[in-house]
Amino acid sequence: MIDRRVLWFCLGLGLCVGLGVWLILPGGPAGKSDGVRTSDNPLIDKVKSTWRAQDGETAEQIFTKVSKVAHFIPRGWEAGQKADAGESVNFSWAKHRADKTNEEYTVTWEVAPDGTVKIVAPYAKPMELGWQAFALSLIADEVTNDESGVNRHFLHNPANFNFVTTTQGKLGDLLRRGRCSIHEPVGVHYSPMIDEQQTAKGGLWCVELLVDCNVPGPSTHFSWIVSRDSRSG
Repeated sequence: MIDRRVLWFCLGLGLCVGLGVWLILPGGPAGKSDGVRTSDNPLIDKVKSTWRAQDGETAEQIFTKVSKVAHFIPRGWEAGQKADAGESVNFSWAKHRADKTNEEYTVTWEVAPDGTVKIVAPYAKPMELGWQAFALSLIADEVTNDESGVNRHFLHNPANFNFVTTTQGKLGDLLRRGRCSIHEPVGVHYSPMIDEQQTAKGGLWCVELLVDCNVPGPSTHFSWIVSRDSRSG
């Protein structure tokens, strides 16, 4: 039986409501910084050495991998402005090698007075889930913006969704087992707040998939609900 489903996977606080199959799991370009670009700065070194994604990878490891599959040209690190909440560090990148400085994008971290390091650029938050989540978010944005030469193969490869874990195993493995093909739209994004009444810390990562699955038995085969504690930050 061919079963087409819209799948939403919500990682963090709250519950997604809508069409399709839903799972609850933990789990736009930013403006250019006014900081001075440099590679010799203690604050930059701190971000490079201490920040980690949930799979243990550093920012530079993630950027290297993402640059191989998405329109992502690394440009360099820079120290940003000081603020009451701490100091900022930016990593600049461009979609194309010919892009000028004012066409660059930035990933921004905030280093709090207590030494805590966190990403504050919402569009880059999928990095916290790993390089594949970040790459998927960028490639999905490229599709939305009709970018040429989009790596759609990466979007449609179930293995790239194994950063989502369910009680029945890794999502990509389950999609392969169900003989599922992935269609567009594909979405991976972060929402810093579910609604105005939210008082708890944390946000919501959402992964959206449209899939065709050739599986025997009732459609409840894809009804998973997995909940964990929310992530703070």
